[in-house]
Amino acid sequence: MLFRFFFVYFLVQAVPLDWKYYRDIFSLDWSSLHFSNFFYLARYTPRFFSEVPELADWFVVAVIALIGTITWGIVDSKSKEYNNLYYWLRVVLRYRLAVALLAYGFIKFFPLQMPYPSISNLNTNYGDIEAWKLFSMSTGIVPGYESFLGLVELLAALLLLYRKTASIGAFIVLPYTGNVVMSNLAYEGGEYVYALVLVTFALFLVAFDAARLITLTSLEKPTAPNRFNPVLKEGWQKNGRLILKSAFVLVFVVFYGYKTYAGSRNDVYHYPQTPGLADASGIYNVKEFRINNNVLPYSPTDAVRWKDVVFEKWATLSIRANRPVTLTAALTEEIFLDDEKRTYELSGSAGRHYYSYEIDAANKTLTLQNRNKNYVSDRLVLHYDRPDANTIILSGIDQHKDTLYVVLERIDKKYLLEEAAKGGRRRGLKL
Repeated sequence: MLFRFFFVYFLVQAVPLDWKYYRDIFSLDWSSLHFSNFFYLARYTPRFFSEVPELADWFVVAVIALIGTITWGIVDSKSKEYNNLYYWLRVVLRYRLAVALLAYGFIKFFPLQMPYPSISNLNTNYGDIEAWKLFSMSTGIVPGYESFLGLVELLAALLLLYRKTASIGAFIVLPYTGNVVMSNLAYEGGEYVYALVLVTFALFLVAFDAARLITLTSLEKPTAPNRFNPVLKEGWQKNGRLILKSAFVLVFVVFYGYKTYAGSRNDVYHYPQTPGLADASGIYNVKEFRINNNVLPYSPTDAVRWKDVVFEKWATLSIRANRPVTLTAALTEEIFLDDEKRTYELSGSAGRHYYSYEIDAANKTLTLQNRNKNYVSDRLVLHYDRPDANTIILSGIDQHKDTLYVVLERIDKKYLLEEAAKGGRRRGLKL
């Protein structure tokens, strides 16, 4: 009865039974697949209450499993063992766990999931950044470490693909993905439920060899491995098994890995890709600020005057001022193809207002739109002049119909992290 319950429970958790999942598969443009298509297909988990997995979903799955257990017991009351079904359930969970690890492993191995902080993020006060964003940025500044984390996931996934090494792969998942669960809880991320689902898969797989491992390592007694194999009598069964496994490796290892690598070279998906003002990226001091022709001197408490401005390489401009910011969050991993949906740079970060902008090079104007969904009416049209390579003069009308005149002077700022990477940790730094 216990096996019947877990069989139904894990099948519902692992195998897509939602018709919308298959609708999404058949609606894909197979001629121009993006690695995000594979990522979302691999991240499936049953959701009954919201778009984000919740622990309440597990209760629904458990109720379904309980009903299935009772029904199964009534229909099949004579069977006392299910060795074949147990084997195939482990196969399903092995591949389901492997595809999840591959989905996240590749976007870490080619450091995409936690990107290097933008200039705006590097110039935001520590206390103005939410915990989950601090965790992401702290990992993103060390891309080599992020790649190592991805390598661990990829190694565990590949071990899961082979029966003889599956328990080793599952054993690696327990501390690794368990740490992901704890990190999400500690830093207020939104992936802990999904990560916990993967931990339960790994626990079930490790349980197959757990007693033998304890007998061998703790009790130091001779232990024979479990060599049960299903009997595949027909040739089509043997060939089908080989074809399906080869197809899995080709799609989720080779093709998805290549697509992710190409994305890391051409499209860091957390940041917009529209090019910004040429040769303008950097942080600028607000040398002069006029509103309605009145000069406002610098004041740390002034809610109107800008303190500094950042131009990113892409078409984002951020303004630091003493104005409140209603935060937006990006607690789950999302891969967006449209620039307007790529809000990672401003999510979880106060202290700055972020604007996307369109360039009219002929008239030398910038049309700015606040990227925060809570400030849709915050729109500016500014004329720009560049008297020299390090000065930008902005003038125009703000969202309150006031006239602005701002002189920006680029700061030749050096960042300790980057200087340390150039010169080595043991050498002195001159800032």
